[in-house]
Amino acid sequence: MKNILFIIFVILFISCTKGSIKPVSDLIKKNWAAKNINENNLEVFSIDGSNNIRQGYFQFKLNLSLGSVIFTDFDGTTFTGQWEISTDEKTLILLNLNPLPTGTNGQIEFSINSITDIELVLTRITANPKTGNTSTTYILTSN
Repeated sequence: MKNILFIIFVILFISCTKGSIKPVSDLIKKNWAAKNINENNLEVFSIDGSNNIRQGYFQFKLNLSLGSVIFTDFDGTTFTGQWEISTDEKTLILLNLNPLPTGTNGQIEFSINSITDIELVLTRITANPKTGNTSTTYILTSN
């Protein structure tokens, strides 16, 4: 009898927790804005900062809420295109961007470091000549 009760408990536990985990592809469908940006592990922007090295990140937006992407970089340039998540849910790919971002073929890739309902942490995989090809980590917040 104890074994049966244990099995029932395990099944109930698994069925309750399984439904509460949202896939990355659902969590990411939001309008994101810069909160903190690091280039080569140096903080260059903080939403609360008064001495930001790159003030332009106030303009940085990543809108994934519409099924397509509207991406505004720190220099104010806005790109439109499509987006997709890799099958392992670890990479965000912006593709068919128009106009073509500097130094790309119209595609920018980001590693998805973490995601919650209110925060997305990305590291850009595709080099960005505008930042001197730094390794850039974006801590974004949904708005």
